[in-house]
Amino acid sequence: MITAGIKKKKALDLSQTESNNPYESMMQRFQEAAKIIGLDEETYNILKSPDRQYLVSLPVKMDNGKMQVFEGYRIVHSTSRGPSKGGIRYSMDVNLDEVKALAAWMTWKCAVADIPYGGAKGGITCDPSKMSEGELERLTRAYTVALRDVFGVDKDIPAPDVATGPREMAWIVDEYSKLKGEFTPGVVTGKPLHLGGSEGRVEATGRGVNVATVEAAKKMKLNLSKATAAVQGFGNVGSITAKYMELEGVRIVAISDHTGAWHNPKGIDIQKAIAFRNENNGVLKGFKGGKEITNEELLTLEVSILAPCALENQISRKNANDIKAKLIVEGANGPITAGADEILQENGIIVVPDILANGGGVTVSYFEWTQNRFGYYYAVDEIHKRADRSMSRAFNNVWKMSQKYKVSLRIAAYMFALEKVATAIKSRGSY
Repeated sequence: MITAGIKKKKALDLSQTESNNPYESMMQRFQEAAKIIGLDEETYNILKSPDRQYLVSLPVKMDNGKMQVFEGYRIVHSTSRGPSKGGIRYSMDVNLDEVKALAAWMTWKCAVADIPYGGAKGGITCDPSKMSEGELERLTRAYTVALRDVFGVDKDIPAPDVATGPREMAWIVDEYSKLKGEFTPGVVTGKPLHLGGSEGRVEATGRGVNVATVEAAKKMKLNLSKATAAVQGFGNVGSITAKYMELEGVRIVAISDHTGAWHNPKGIDIQKAIAFRNENNGVLKGFKGGKEITNEELLTLEVSILAPCALENQISRKNANDIKAKLIVEGANGPITAGADEILQENGIIVVPDILANGGGVTVSYFEWTQNRFGYYYAVDEIHKRADRSMSRAFNNVWKMSQKYKVSLRIAAYMFALEKVATAIKSRGSY
């Protein structure tokens, strides 16, 4: 605990008003945790704002010969515990507050997982579904050139996020390596295996969400072989979460993506759903494995476990009282607003927060980075074993803090993370 060495100098504003702004939502949890651990005002002020914020204009020649200028972001929240780490997302919804929140969440996520990284996040405001592969490649390379002095193996390490993957990471490695004059695979994680990627990275986040589910079920004495689950979002994280939950004996009764949701009380065959998605341009539209419902209806089904693995702000004050699941495990970043948290806690619903539950991805990203640095690569079984052990340890650390201070798992996770980051700041000294 850092409380003994740090005195609280100023009362912090703990407003619990509802907000759909992800940065404000993150700050409400941050402020509450900071007050409980007695964080001093100086360290609070350092951590409430990002270290550095980059906004870049990216001129890209489109296939029609016209030049289009895109807006790109990279936010470095903290490097107190090591180089910053965080994904890059391509979406029309990308904006400064979203990227700031995601960068801060990465700082807390790395600290909860006890990985020697700080947090960062990046994004480009674009609609990748309306762009050709060539346009996306030119956009990605332009982004890399614009941020060439920000990225670095020991500085800032990007990774995939919404609408990006191994392909985009390969383009970044290639462009960055050209700029540096040497092959530099460690500048990003989430790369293809043949360019220095890690075994186990594709399934890492979803597998980690499942580990968090198993650990929570143990504490709740919830028999997974008799449990039911609804999984919102059927991309990489949601589909793999569902697959591993199914292997634990959980009956997955509902799944969804942006094209719709499907409910089958007898259980959905997840392997068949994944195969259908893969053969159907990556979407579930037209899936026949259940009755079609809305994503909103999926969230309020009578299930034991709810895994929101889509986007932010899916559960708010408007629908929090309608949630019937006993356990929520956040595969997505920020799927529950700060206003909804209070309602869920009052209703006795246990929430395993994003900065804990989806930490499997950054854990295996760290393994990829270390493998790149040392030139030695682990087999997939070894990666799974190490990642599962790390996730289990992180869950139990947060659970213990939750029990000790009688707070939710989310606030306990923030407390655990803040103590680690604040201790690093104090140890390093200041100007």
